[in-house]
Amino acid sequence: MSRPSVLAVAHRGDPYRRRENTVGSIAAAVAAGADAVEVDVRLTRDGVPVLLHDPTLERLWDDPREVRRLTLDQLADVGAPGLRVPTLAEALKTVTEGPRARLLIDLDTPGPAAATLGLVADLGAERRVAYCGPATAMLAVRALDPDADIALTWRQPRLPARPLLEDLRPTHLNPPFGLAGPALVGAAHDAGLRVSVWTVDLRRTMRRMVAAGVDSITSNRIALLRRTLGPGPDDRP
Repeated sequence: MSRPSVLAVAHRGDPYRRRENTVGSIAAAVAAGADAVEVDVRLTRDGVPVLLHDPTLERLWDDPREVRRLTLDQLADVGAPGLRVPTLAEALKTVTEGPRARLLIDLDTPGPAAATLGLVADLGAERRVAYCGPATAMLAVRALDPDADIALTWRQPRLPARPLLEDLRPTHLNPPFGLAGPALVGAAHDAGLRVSVWTVDLRRTMRRMVAAGVDSITSNRIALLRRTLGPGPDDRP
């Protein structure tokens, strides 16, 4: 069932082995063969992009404070070494200095877009980064970078309206896997879009997505996904 063109994307790193959205989790995912690692970005009170999915630290660190109310210095005191909330700069260093992989930056809102893209540009990492998220956030990304690689997160069983696609110019449509049947995938391909799906953790579902023709699969179980898909692009003879 493997199809070499399908990319393996690690969801928040390798969260079954290492705490999600940490440098260690990203490094573990890259070592397991991820073509890209999806991470979530929020801003500290002093405007620094850091990796965190939830608005608060409660789920992972048993700390009810919101990251947007903490400075980077305050955030550095949360958690043990190796399990702290990393900066986006640290995450970018992990993927740019190690085995070849990209970072897929998930932005839920437009708020962090300017600081995030500014940092990526300052580090010269544009070619190693793509962005995903809803239309409002991705339109902010497009306004800041006309060449950004964008995956539009989409929760409808039909394609976005043509004016949105023309304004946004995404490379990927990014639906949850439950919507990604052959009809939606075929329509997206006919419109010149590749299809990335999330979050797929069962082998049988991975195989079903490959059979449906998707181009990229995001999973919490990156080692299983890599084995299911076969060697990545950089591992092929």
